Amino acid sequence: MAARDGDDLVLLREVVEFWSDPRAAFASAGTAERIPAQGAKLSHPVPDSARIICLGLNYRAHSDEGKFAPLDYPTIFGRWTASLVTDGVAVPVPIDEAGLDWEGEIAAVVGSPIFRADAESARAAVLGYAPFNDLSARRAQKLTAQWTLGKNSDLSGPMGDFVTADEVGDLRDGLQLRTLVNGAVMQDGNTRDMIFELGDVLALISRTMTLNPGDVIVTGTPEGVGYVRMPPIFLSAGDSVTIEVEKIGSVTTPIVGAL
Repeated sequence: MAARDGDDLVLLREVVEFWSDPRAAFASAGTAERIPAQGAKLSHPVPDSARIICLGLNYRAHSDEGKFAPLDYPTIFGRWTASLVTDGVAVPVPIDEAGLDWEGEIAAVVGSPIFRADAESARAAVLGYAPFNDLSARRAQKLTAQWTLGKNSDLSGPMGDFVTADEVGDLRDGLQLRTLVNGAVMQDGNTRDMIFELGDVLALISRTMTLNPGDVIVTGTPEGVGYVRMPPIFLSAGDSVTIEVEKIGSVTTPIVGAL
């Protein structure tokens, strides 16, 4: 799933075939035609038609640091695919923001339809995972009770390489997740601290809307975000932020000034 710079071929056919039957596409990947990575512009593994469903306040320690009351149901908000970028892409700070806040997360990619599923079936429908940075424009986010604006600033969804679920295992077993800003550790959490487990969340969502192959669930962030610190710390031009997830990989993002 890559496009070459300039007027060279855009590999749309491979993208269509992948999301029409992603599991079969992985099975046949060894026989696929190879092209050199050098000179290619890689794309995130999410089709434009996908829904990106994000969970807020889904780690106990993060909910506590923000002084939020315990929730009976997960906080769910949406991103658009237009906000997604890949490793190394520079992300601008919106003009009215003091900076961007980091949120290291794990993105789960749906591999088969999930409709009125139980938690076990929904969990089995996950094709794989990727490191994700839910970069947040906090001023915009806090203008209203709805978070959509602050969660969709330009290029604010860095997503790393995709790793299949069989390589990663069950998030309930515990994966370490770290966020580093200019090399300093800002978040260091574990998926065992999740309040709402991925299978349960997928099952809940599937009772209202069918989840389709390519849809993404971004599973929440551990404690250590910037806005709760005293004084608050935000990402500004010249900073670099890296999300590292055990067994999955990393995604690094340089921050630049407003466009």
